[in-house]
Amino acid sequence: MNLQLGETIKALRKRGGETQEMLADVLGITSQAVSRWEQNAAYPDMELIPAIANYFGVTIDELFGYDRDREKKVDEIIARVDAFRIRARSDSAWVEECAAILREGLAEFPKNEKLMMALADTLCEAGWRRYQEWLDYDSEGYIYHRRDKHVKNEFWLEAVRLCEELVGTARDSGIFTRAVRILVLLYRNFGEYEKAASYANRMPGLENSREILLASASDGRAQAKYTGEALLALADLFSKHLVYGLFADRRHYETDMPIEKIKGAIDLFGLLCDDGNLGVYHGQVISLYLYLSRVQWERGYHDGAFESLDKALEHARALEALLDGREHAYTAPLVSLVKYPAGAPASIAAQLPEDWPFWSSPDCSQAEREIKADPRWAAWVRRTQEG
Repeated sequence: MNLQLGETIKALRKRGGETQEMLADVLGITSQAVSRWEQNAAYPDMELIPAIANYFGVTIDELFGYDRDREKKVDEIIARVDAFRIRARSDSAWVEECAAILREGLAEFPKNEKLMMALADTLCEAGWRRYQEWLDYDSEGYIYHRRDKHVKNEFWLEAVRLCEELVGTARDSGIFTRAVRILVLLYRNFGEYEKAASYANRMPGLENSREILLASASDGRAQAKYTGEALLALADLFSKHLVYGLFADRRHYETDMPIEKIKGAIDLFGLLCDDGNLGVYHGQVISLYLYLSRVQWERGYHDGAFESLDKALEHARALEALLDGREHAYTAPLVSLVKYPAGAPASIAAQLPEDWPFWSSPDCSQAEREIKADPRWAAWVRRTQEG
């Protein structure tokens, strides 16, 4: 029997504000018996264990501390997969090993929702790495996803099965939300738009998001902090969806309009972080400059394209300087109370040539051949590898 059982009972009792006498009355024993349990001088009779667990609203496993041991092991399994840093890599060599680690974990801890979610996330990324996301444009110029390709993606099919189960059983709201997000995206890719929309409709609107509600739930310094966090998160989300809106209609690229819109998205971060300290959002600005360079090149602004590449490199160096594993803070007035943990050191700049143009819709193969044939491309690539 767990030697910490008495301490667990004591902690649960105090959490609920109950006295030893109250617990004793419910169980039909003396308060002295409860006192001995909490001092680890004696243990409850086994027939009392279900009643104690029920009184505190916990499982028997939780009462004995088994859940803590289980969660620790589960977290260790997930940490092994996290160590691969799959989203920071450009290869797919990790797929089988990461999936095997998580499947072994589920064999030991069946139906564990954290492991199921980690496997679904991993499979979702694996499906993209191994088969890519196939996009095309219809006769009107609007983008659509190639169902004929995507329905053969066994990684995504398995991810959908896992997420369907999690949506029905997950107790953790964060896991429920992540599962819904994957289902929306993958059902869209499979051409099952009604299913995708039905899951999307289960989620709250933007005005009911965590970031907005936290700002609404506070005053003073706390409100200023949460408002800053909300502004940054909204800028990040807006900039991504602006790009999605651009390539949703191929006809947009028949004018210079996308150039001005992308520049506007970049300026939005400058509006919030007007001292140049963009923190982790240097990463989003990098992606915007890479995409901007591609569009500028296609519209004939070749000098501008390389100026954008240089800007992407500047932001990559700024982000690298922040990646020291410590906590940092923004310094511009609107976001000066917002802090963020910087990740481990990483070579962001060296990855830029592989990341270009970040978003490849519409097809950019001709632009890629042309810009990489320009001598300035090789010179830029050399600069990304320096340091």
